[in-house]
Amino acid sequence: MRLRSALLAGVPAIAVLALLAPAQGASTMRPPPAKLEKLPYSGGVLVARGIRNGTIQLTASHAAQGAAIVFPSLNCTPGPCALPNKEFSTGATQPVDETPIAVNPNNSKQLIAGGNDYNCTSTSYRGFWLSNNGGRTWSGACGLDVPGESGDGDPVVGYDLNGTVYQGGIDSGGVSIASSTNNGTTWNTPVISNTVSGSFADKPWLQIDTNPNSPDKNNLYVSNTMFASNSDTTIYVSHSTDSGKTWSIVAASPTAVWPNFVNQFSDLATGPDGTVYLTYLNCPVSGTCAGQLSTMYIQKSTDGGKTWSSQVAIGKVTLAPAPCGAFYGCLPNTSERVSDIPVISVDNSGGTRSGQLYVVEYNWTGSYMQVQVTSSTDGGATWSTPVPVAPKSDTHDQFFPWLNVDGRGNVGVTWLDRRNDASNINYEAFGTWSSDGGSHFKTNVQIADTPSDPFNDGFGSGFMGDYSGNAWFGKKLYASWTDTRNGSYSQGEVGGLKR
Repeated sequence: MRLRSALLAGVPAIAVLALLAPAQGASTMRPPPAKLEKLPYSGGVLVARGIRNGTIQLTASHAAQGAAIVFPSLNCTPGPCALPNKEFSTGATQPVDETPIAVNPNNSKQLIAGGNDYNCTSTSYRGFWLSNNGGRTWSGACGLDVPGESGDGDPVVGYDLNGTVYQGGIDSGGVSIASSTNNGTTWNTPVISNTVSGSFADKPWLQIDTNPNSPDKNNLYVSNTMFASNSDTTIYVSHSTDSGKTWSIVAASPTAVWPNFVNQFSDLATGPDGTVYLTYLNCPVSGTCAGQLSTMYIQKSTDGGKTWSSQVAIGKVTLAPAPCGAFYGCLPNTSERVSDIPVISVDNSGGTRSGQLYVVEYNWTGSYMQVQVTSSTDGGATWSTPVPVAPKSDTHDQFFPWLNVDGRGNVGVTWLDRRNDASNINYEAFGTWSSDGGSHFKTNVQIADTPSDPFNDGFGSGFMGDYSGNAWFGKKLYASWTDTRNGSYSQGEVGGLKR
């Protein structure tokens, strides 16, 4: 692809992050963290830039070992129970991180998961894996690029109501989307979903309207941050009504003017009536956004993405501080960059809370990152006081949350959590759900059966992605996350819970 050889005009020419000393009590044998530029781009873009310009070296050299997989009965009495863990990126010999997941709404046996795949450095920096047996086995390949272009990671996945599966991510010309009608056996040539002259696309998300009664069912929507040549940022949303063959793009958000503010980390959801909801972070810049009191915004479209409402504040959050120098904050005791994505989902159950909106995010309490959920019963006009998903006793860092609502209105949340490590370094994936509209959350379920050390991410705790993922089918909440149990480099892991 065209190497982005210079920083965008107006962005401070801060070279690279200083190396962070190992955390107190950490092994002195741990490798130094990867050197990433201190820029407001997504982590996947920064790592791809570093690999291309030689400031980041890939050092992993053996296939992931993983733990032996056992498939116990899921007839747990009483429930809930954790689903068995499975590495979906089997065979990868370099790091895999940033792990969206989707399940075919017509077939619970068919799933797709994605990742920033650093085995794919000659193409898209993305990998995609599919399962035809409910996640027991997976097969995959490097992601597809638009002919003549190559990518920068940031994978997105999804299924429509026809069972067509989609993959995509950042290409040099915009955000590309490819489709398959046979669950990934063959793929159609990818298409650029959006492009803006003089800008480049960052941090996309794909949402497909899978509401059977929606007037816009099977519409595809892609949101992303557009960085203009002067570093101003605007959230754009493109939409397709023909399974991704052609696209229309609209500037949805107001423009955040650099160097005062940045828009970043957008997400999308669709309601039972076809309304499309867009969320994103807006943070004030004081050198960086780290540690800043920031605003989560929502906008909506009631005409299939053609026009968008004015922005409404969901609420304020404080981003984690950045002793490691990352633009949006650092995971404490490491050099891991952390994002704060206001992940949104809608109750499409047709029940008493049908149409209710939910957003999950983290807030820096002053001592740790706390995952919380807020909700709206009036289409996003007003929002509830945020409710923590973990018990009060959990005062260790909680990060990379994801959220979805099942067909009965249960609100499922998964995240990474350090509660089992007194040193606040190692983490496991956890999950829970709410059956009362987000007012209370059930007892947390540890869904990772093995802890992960972020210093084993393959980048010296420098990068483990910007997001995780989850998806409901029936009573099962499938979850995907960045896992380092092999002791050498990150891999894509899938598990979850059965409520």
